[in-house]
Order: sequence, then C-alpha cells, then structure tokens
Amino acid sequence: MTHVPFFRWVVVLGLIIFGASFAVYATAPEDPETKQVDLTVLSEESDGSCTVTWADPYAKHRRTGHYQCEPDRDPLLKGRAYDPDTGHGWDTGWMVTEGSRKGDLFVLGQDDAERDKAMDLSDDLIGLSLVVLIVGVVGGSIRSHYRLSGASPSTVRTARRLEQVTSRLAKDHAQAVDAVRVAWEPLRQSLVDEALGRVSVEELWHASDGGFDAAELRRCGTRTARDVLEAGTPVLSRMPGVQPGTAERLTSAAQTLADGAVRAGTGREILQRPDPRVADLLNALSVLVRVGPEGRAAAQKATELAALLSLLLDKAEPAADRRQMLRADAEERATAKHAVARLSQLLVTVEQRGSADQFTQTSIDLLRGPDADPAGIAARVDYETQPETYAHLLTELAIPEPQPLAVP
Repeated sequence: MTHVPFFRWVVVLGLIIFGASFAVYATAPEDPETKQVDLTVLSEESDGSCTVTWADPYAKHRRTGHYQCEPDRDPLLKGRAYDPDTGHGWDTGWMVTEGSRKGDLFVLGQDDAERDKAMDLSDDLIGLSLVVLIVGVVGGSIRSHYRLSGASPSTVRTARRLEQVTSRLAKDHAQAVDAVRVAWEPLRQSLVDEALGRVSVEELWHASDGGFDAAELRRCGTRTARDVLEAGTPVLSRMPGVQPGTAERLTSAAQTLADGAVRAGTGREILQRPDPRVADLLNALSVLVRVGPEGRAAAQKATELAALLSLLLDKAEPAADRRQMLRADAEERATAKHAVARLSQLLVTVEQRGSADQFTQTSIDLLRGPDADPAGIAARVDYETQPETYAHLLTELAIPEPQPLAVP
C-alpha cells in the first residue's frame, strides 16, 4: 500500500474546504431577471402589504396577488378605502422574466438576508481553507526539505563517472593479465610435461604414503607422474591396485611436483628460448611492463575502488534524483545519506591525489596493447634491457604460490 505523506492530506483537505466555499457561493440565491410593471392596488395595510393586480404578458391575463408596496409613496397614489369604485391605488413593481417563476412579482432585496448568510459562510470557508492550505504547504515544504537534505545528484553523477573510469581500468588490466596467462599456459605445460615425464610412478610412493600397486598402474598405462596428473583422481580411484583414499594423495603429490617444476623452470632461462610461444609471452608481458609498477598499482587500486563505488552507488541510488528521494522510505533515505557522505569523501581523496587522471592514463596505456610484431622483436629487445623486470612480473602473475605443508 502506497504511503501518502501527512501534509499532502492536509493540502487535500484545504482544497476540499475551498471547493465547499465555492459551492456555497455558487448556490447562494440571486435576484432573477425582472422588469418594472404597473400595479393596481386593491387593498393596502399601513406597513405597505398590498393586494394588487397586474398584467401578466406570459399568462395573457391579469393576475392578482400579494405584494409589498412602498408605504411612503405619495398619498395621491394610494386609493380611498371608502370608495370601492375609485378607491384603487397605484404603484410600480418588478415582475420575473425568466425561469419557472416567470410572470410572478418579485420584491427587490427579499433574499438579501439569505444571500448575506451564504456569503458569510463562503467567506469563512475560504479563510479556513487558506489557513489549512498554508499549514499543508509550509509543513510539506519543511518535510520535503528534510527528506531532500541528503539528496546530491551531482555527487552521484561524479561518482558514477569515476566508477566507469575505475571499472574500465580494472577490466583493461584484467585482460592484460589474462593475455599473459594465456600466453604462458603452453610454456607452463611444457615445463610440467618435461619434469613429470622424468618421474616414475614408483617415485611417488613415498610422496603419497604408498597405498597403490605401481605394477598395476603401469599395466594400466600410468607410468610417470605426468600420467598420474593427466588421469586425475576420478580415473585413478577406479584403477586396480589403488587403495581407497590413495588416488587423492597420489594426484596431490603429482600436482606438488608440477608446481615445483614450474617454479624451478620459470625465469630468465625460459624467456630466452627461441620459441614462438616465448615471443607471444614477451609481447603480452611488455604491455604490463610498459605501464610500470605505478600503473599496475593504479590498476589494483582502481579494481578495489570500482568495487567500493559500485556498492556505495547502489545504496545512494535514491539520492541521485530528488523525486526518488521523496518517494524513499526512512531507512532508504538514511542509507542513501550515509552512502553519499562516503562517496563525497572518496571523491575528495581521489581529487587530492590526482588518481582519476592516473587511472585514465593507465587505461590508455593498457589499451595500446602489444606492438604489432608477431615475432616479438621489439618486446625481446625491451626484455634484454630489463630481464629481471620481465622475469619478476611473470613469476608474480603466472607462478602458483607454494602450498603450505599439511600438519599431521
């Protein structure tokens, strides 16, 4: 059910009262259209109450009725009561010329008391409606001002632009890192194949605490640690001669050897090989080397900042538009105000450090990508000038961390 603010109801009440005032005013009695006619006074009291006749042009005959004559008119216009033939008096009156009362006599001002009463009531209602409307408008304005106190569309817009910049940089950096890992994968696999191909399955006995029959594994085609790693735990557990629980330990031992072989074989030696796969790797690494440690640090900071901005912007969404802030409930407004305050602090910090410009420039550098050189000549030349940088970056991005020893 939609909640309607209290002061909006107050304004509605004020409009209803104003409408009632207008209705009273519109229905107040009014003098009809009339025209003056001659009246023959048949009898007259001292207060002017008369019995008169007049010609009704609408009924096509003379009519007789009561009328309020003017008691102070000239005596010559009044009839002599003792003379029935010539004792008729004369006066003028007003005859209705419209509506259902057409042809009737009408005394001007006869409805003034009722009209004045209606006008007084209409005026009172107007005054009351103005008071109620003022209370509703002023109270609603104060309430709206309070509800809008946390709205800051400009802050949210600026934060959204920064979020776009940081998200773009985070995406560009992730793509550059993925390119290195994709280029490294075939070289990593060759190191694993070379190292584990020289380790027989019997040599895994102590590393895996036994639990398998090496001869049975050989008969199944699993002769080296490389075969063990390729087979994996599900296949090994179904082989003859492998005791329950041994397959996991056997696979883990082979994986440990693989990780060790990769760590031992990675470095300047592999990057100096005359191999097209090394050229691809150097090209991918050159992109990240070009942006430097500062650029990579900026990308990491942008990734963290993008996640934080995204979270705060979701919470600050009502504050992005004043109408949304007015429609939000108390909890949403409180959350939005807090989020806007956090966003303001972040924006000030970013501006003071000049981080936004650094984010943009780093993203541009990453978007340039590797040189259009499939042979990787330019990347290899650059590698020769700073081999340790390339080797360290490769180790950082592609080499798994050594696994901690299990505590028995």
